[in-house]
Amino acid sequence: MRSALTMLGIIIGVGAVIAMLAVGKGASQKIADQIASIGSNLLIILPGSTSPGGVRMGLGTQPTLTMGDTEAILRECPAVADVAPDHGGVAQVVYGNQNWATGIRGTTPNFLNVREWKLAAGRSFTEQEVKSGAKVCLLGQTVVDNLFGDIDPIGQVVRIKKVPFTVIGVLEPKGQSLTGQDQDDIILVPITAAQKQLFGTQFPGMVRIIHVKAKSTEDLAAAEKQINELLRQRHRIGPKQENDFTVRNLTQIMQTQEQSSKVMALLLGAIASVSLIVGGIGIMNIMLVSVTERTREIGIRMAVGARTWDIRLQFIIEALTLSLIGGVIGIIIGVGGSKILSAFAEWATIISPFYVVLAFCFSGLVGIFFGFYPAYRASLLDPIDALRYE
Repeated sequence: MRSALTMLGIIIGVGAVIAMLAVGKGASQKIADQIASIGSNLLIILPGSTSPGGVRMGLGTQPTLTMGDTEAILRECPAVADVAPDHGGVAQVVYGNQNWATGIRGTTPNFLNVREWKLAAGRSFTEQEVKSGAKVCLLGQTVVDNLFGDIDPIGQVVRIKKVPFTVIGVLEPKGQSLTGQDQDDIILVPITAAQKQLFGTQFPGMVRIIHVKAKSTEDLAAAEKQINELLRQRHRIGPKQENDFTVRNLTQIMQTQEQSSKVMALLLGAIASVSLIVGGIGIMNIMLVSVTERTREIGIRMAVGARTWDIRLQFIIEALTLSLIGGVIGIIIGVGGSKILSAFAEWATIISPFYVVLAFCFSGLVGIFFGFYPAYRASLLDPIDALRYE
């Protein structure tokens, strides 16, 4: 019973470390997957804001971006790999007796490359279909599930704002973004069709967002600088005037959140490791009591020839054995707890073999560290006094 209680602190400590690090690593992986889903090296350009009566209405309320800006960025910014305009809104989509409200994005075929979005079925629209304003569309998986169910959507006709569009492709699922938005709840159409048939424009060639893909992560800062300089020149903005657009680096924002989740995982592990220290103190206390109870035994061993190191080794091995057995039980509890948490709380957990080995080794080090002092005390006992001890 006493040995079991001694190991309890180690068991709780190792189990807590493994479970907390599994939760933290799962959160980091989820964020990493979401970063990958939005596309790598991504910049987004938003139009400016209006200020009627001195009231600033926020980004996107002043139409300042055009198709000409999109083409100029791709042509004149060396750090930019690809560009895609975006002009859309929310509309009701109807197929047969089913309907669904979703986001409609008018864009070009480059959008799939910028967002690193593959097709699950069908094909993308072509540049010629963009130029002619063809009424074709690509559906996200959420739209397919809600409108078609088990029916193959390729070749079917859906009505967007009562305008018929032929489905030519289905996008691969991307899941939720970091903000919880369903990225698959979307329909892509040629930007000219969106401008002329669905949402209109305040002036020809207007777009609401421009998506930009830099050539590499290292080129993101250069691409942002080149875009700012080019658009200020194109929009005739003076040296002391504010930009009528905003460039946002989504990749850096996502990576910052990923780094924060890693820090939180380490903090959770550090907090859980306090239990290991407490368990080590428990081992030391029990071992000190054990030294006192076994004083005559120590005296007998010394009397028949046991050396100082033999006595120390005996108690260090006992402490190490207790901590390692506790570590094994703690690993089982930690892994089991992580699986239960993942199943019932629907929380992503990833158990790293490295962290399991690290927790086990740390439990052994705790046993050695906190077992040394009782062993040292035992080895210093005088054999004559130890034999006389009652």
